[in-house]
Amino acid sequence: MAQQDTEQQHAGVLPVDDEGFVIDSEDCEEREQAYRERGTSRPITVVGNPVLHRECKDVTEFDDELQKLVDDMFASQRTAEGVGLAANQIGVDRKVFVYDCPDDEGVRHVGVVCNPKLVELPADRRRLDDSNEGCLSVPTAYAPLARPDYAEVTGQDEKGNPIRVRGTGYFARCLQHETDHLYGYLYIDRLSKRERKEALRQMAESEPRYPVVAND
Repeated sequence: MAQQDTEQQHAGVLPVDDEGFVIDSEDCEEREQAYRERGTSRPITVVGNPVLHRECKDVTEFDDELQKLVDDMFASQRTAEGVGLAANQIGVDRKVFVYDCPDDEGVRHVGVVCNPKLVELPADRRRLDDSNEGCLSVPTAYAPLARPDYAEVTGQDEKGNPIRVRGTGYFARCLQHETDHLYGYLYIDRLSKRERKEALRQMAESEPRYPVVAND
């Protein structure tokens, strides 16, 4: 069964390891470049835009339209100098995110997850990391936020193949952050009222370095 799964994934987008997790740390530069060169960069939606504050619709069609969206997301992510981007951050109501993110060991990870779900971790594996977190949809603002330093996500790749992704440290934070987006949560929604207010103040007092969609 494991060998069959590996062949299926390899025929789709990414191979998998012996435990069934995607191998997303190989050929990163070539894969990311191919995505973004096919894509068109779009402006980033920011906090207050309704599409960011509701659960997105499931991806049900794994077609050329989805591939174009993924390409545009990688192009947009590069323009904004981000490490992860959810579809609703460019105004699209679909459960898909892309990532180009290092872990705490400096290993680069590049991939796509549709219809992601975070795997609930047992208590003995929940070591919290309270590093600073930021968001392209809350530009120029940062705040410490405790999250588990290990994360697993299940979902599908852009061809519809079932996948499992895991990460540690900064990459674990990215997987949790982007999955949150697709269920209508920004990282500032997990802060205290005082911390949220401070993050919004930081955003209001600075200009984003990339194009954004104004909230009318």
